[in-house]
Amino acid sequence: MQDTKIEWADHTFNPRIGCTKISPACDNCYAEVQQGQRFGRVKWGAGQPRSHTSAANWNKPKAWNKQAMIDGTMPFVFCSSLADVFDNEVDPAWRDDLFELIEQTPQLVWLLLTKRIGNVTKMVEILPRNVALGATMANQAEYDRDASKLCDAAKTLKPLFTFGSFEPLLGPIELDTMTAPDWVIVGGESGRGARPMDLNWARNLREQSREMRKVFNFKQTGAQVGHGSNLLDGRLHYDRPRFDVWQTGNSIVRSVRGCPPERLAVFQTA
Repeated sequence: MQDTKIEWADHTFNPRIGCTKISPACDNCYAEVQQGQRFGRVKWGAGQPRSHTSAANWNKPKAWNKQAMIDGTMPFVFCSSLADVFDNEVDPAWRDDLFELIEQTPQLVWLLLTKRIGNVTKMVEILPRNVALGATMANQAEYDRDASKLCDAAKTLKPLFTFGSFEPLLGPIELDTMTAPDWVIVGGESGRGARPMDLNWARNLREQSREMRKVFNFKQTGAQVGHGSNLLDGRLHYDRPRFDVWQTGNSIVRSVRGCPPERLAVFQTA
C-alpha cells in the first residue's frame, strides 16, 4: 500500500530533518519551506542543528517490512526527503543507526538519494544489500560532475541498482552510455517560484533511456507546464526496476532485471 505522494516510492521515511542548499535544484527547496518557514521546526543551512525524528517514526519501517513479508512484496522506501543521508553535518552515529534499521528490514528496497554523491564512499565502507543508490542531477553540469561519481560508488559498494533524479529538470541533459544510471527519474519543478521545464528535455531523456535500456519514470511536468500533469505525451511513465527472486540453499537471492549481474542482493534466511 502506497502512503507517500512521491510516485516512484511506496513509503517515505525521514530519520532526521534539516539540510544545507548546495545545488541549483535546492533553490526552491520544499522541505525548507515546509519544515523551516511554515512549521518553524528546523533552520536550514550550514552550522544549523539537524533534528532527529521520533522513536515512533523509526518504528514505521519495521511495520512496513512485516506487512511486505506477509504480502510477498518489496516496497520502495524513499529515505530522507527532508534531509540528506550524506550531509557533512550529520552525526555519523545517526547514519549508523539508519543502516542498522535498513539491515533489519530486508524486505524493503531503500532508495538513498543524495546531492552529495562524492561523500558516499568517504562515509560508507559497506552498504546494506537492500539499498539502491541515487544522485540528484538537475542540469548537464551536474550530470557531467556527478554521474561518474555515482558509477564509481556503485562499483565499490554494489547497491541493488543506481538511479538518477533529474528533478527539477533545469535544462537538456545528454546521458553517457558509460555512466547513465539504471533508473532515470524525471520531473519538472513544483511549488511557488517553480522554473519551467521544456517537455522536449523530458522526451529526450525518455528516448535516451529507451536506447540504453534504462528504466524511465516520469514524475510530473511541473507547476509551470501542463498544470503539473503526471502525463508525458498522454501517458503515464511510472516504470520501476523489476526484481527476480529465487532461493539457493538457505539464502534468498534477488536480482534487478536490466542491471549488471554482479548486483545481487543476498539475504540469509532463518
